[in-house]
Amino acid sequence: MSGLPVADRAVVRRAALDLIARDRRAVAVVLLLHGAAAIAGLAAPWLLGTIVDEVAAGAGAAAVDRLALAIGICVLAQGLLTRYAQYAGHRFGERAVARLREEFVSRTLDLPVSLVERAGTGDLATRSSVDVTTVGTTVRDVVPVIVIASAQLSLLFGAIFLLHPLLGLVALAGLPSIVAVTRWYLRRARPAYLAEGAATAELTEALTTTAEGARTVEALRLGGDRVGYGTRRIGRVWATRRATLALRSVFFPVVEASYPLPIAAVLLVGGFFLPRGTVTLGEVVAAALYLQQAIDPLDRLLQWMEQAQRGLASFARVLGVGPEKAPGNPSRSGTVAPAAVGVPEPRGAASEPAGQRLVVRGARFSYADGHDVLHGIDLDVRPGERLAVVGPSGAGKSTLARLLAGIDAPREGVVRLGDRPVTDLDPAERRRRIALVTQEHHVFIGSLRDNLAFAAPDAADGQMRSALVAVGADWYADLPDGLDTHVGDGGRELGAAEAQQLALARLVLADPDILVLDEATAALDPTTARRTERALATVVTGRTVIAVAHRLNTAHDADRVAVLEDGRITELGSHDELIRAGGAYAALWRSWHG
Repeated sequence: MSGLPVADRAVVRRAALDLIARDRRAVAVVLLLHGAAAIAGLAAPWLLGTIVDEVAAGAGAAAVDRLALAIGICVLAQGLLTRYAQYAGHRFGERAVARLREEFVSRTLDLPVSLVERAGTGDLATRSSVDVTTVGTTVRDVVPVIVIASAQLSLLFGAIFLLHPLLGLVALAGLPSIVAVTRWYLRRARPAYLAEGAATAELTEALTTTAEGARTVEALRLGGDRVGYGTRRIGRVWATRRATLALRSVFFPVVEASYPLPIAAVLLVGGFFLPRGTVTLGEVVAAALYLQQAIDPLDRLLQWMEQAQRGLASFARVLGVGPEKAPGNPSRSGTVAPAAVGVPEPRGAASEPAGQRLVVRGARFSYADGHDVLHGIDLDVRPGERLAVVGPSGAGKSTLARLLAGIDAPREGVVRLGDRPVTDLDPAERRRRIALVTQEHHVFIGSLRDNLAFAAPDAADGQMRSALVAVGADWYADLPDGLDTHVGDGGRELGAAEAQQLALARLVLADPDILVLDEATAALDPTTARRTERALATVVTGRTVIAVAHRLNTAHDADRVAVLEDGRITELGSHDELIRAGGAYAALWRSWHG
């Protein structure tokens, strides 16, 4: 199983700058307020140093009182400015995170179905929960701290240089060790945190697949195997977290040990030059206070840097879900697989293929480097034709349906709609023209109307009711609130047959040109399935319908029948022609009728 890709540094950098650029006014306000707060914070040590020099020079109490009052005013101003700066920063952060979540949902819905199946749900679930939350914390809390702490440090060290250049140079005594260990840490942090995220995704995948298949695990007595598998995944998470902890256990001690060095150096050098008149006592006191004041932003900067590395790694994983977007543009082309039942798009797009004939030539396909499932399929499906695909289990019927719908591309050969390969069509156009409905359906949490609106957002209630009636979903009339009845978890639970009819009703509303039905009525009892198929046939008259059939009544009603055996089409013709031929289809038909 291959995971979803991870964005590179350039993509992460552009996306981060884009987040800032979209709300640049708020960013400017935040920086202005924090800058003003930092400047106000610089006044207190300078004024205290001035008090020391004034007292040493014999100044009176009145002068000291004025300076002390100024210190109080500056401290109050710093507190107020910091409070409003943090408020503005959190508002900016929440807006940025909201946009990020919306775009992540858009990226996720745009993913090709085949890519999601190869990656597994664990990776996607981890990115949509853990990684998005981590990025949110980084944007909301970490980035403002890093930006403002950096500005405060620049101002503090600049103030020391203004006091006296000699003291400013001495104040840099602790930077070499901090810079060295930070460079060492940053080179190793990103790959370490990416590995931790991948291990977490594997653990999530192990837990979700075990939970989903709990009955199978219990029936086949696979509990021990699944526990062992999960334990190995937990061991990998533990190993990756120990690796990141090892980085922090070197980084933080070296940084903490570097804090006292500049303060001690300033006091020693100041004590040496003070008797010589090179510096004053007030300058030395002020410089020491500035360095003491610098510990807090430096500490916050370096401590949050660890969270920033975690956030950047998560940001790379979030951005890896789908290709990079253009700034301010939440939609992209080239990334969407045909939806099971898509939202209808405006007809007449520039990418519309010339012609409606679906043609397969020399198609071969294999899953994940395995042996070929399909072997040189050749097939022409005429516009408006009803084609049934039949054959034994494992013959490749569902695989062929996925190729016809453009979900998968053939390893060799081509599947064309008109004059263009299906997989080369614009995704929105492909969704509108081809719809695949399988026996696996999802009921979304919400009202029945919400579930139907996925296929046609502008559909009126009358159209929705007609679609339900068309597929034989008579049960909707007994719902307590009609279309407003909540279904799914926490609402009215729909059985497998009802969910399948709901999916077929979506299909009627979507109104595609080509319908690929992969055993779409398998969950219905034979009588209901037969009634639903006849009703659906009336509704989709004039549309091309390709039905993977497990009930041969569907094949009997089709214009042509394709018999698939061992990945090859062995017979092709009408029901009557194949019965007269006395081949595999005739044998299936006789077996079906006892």
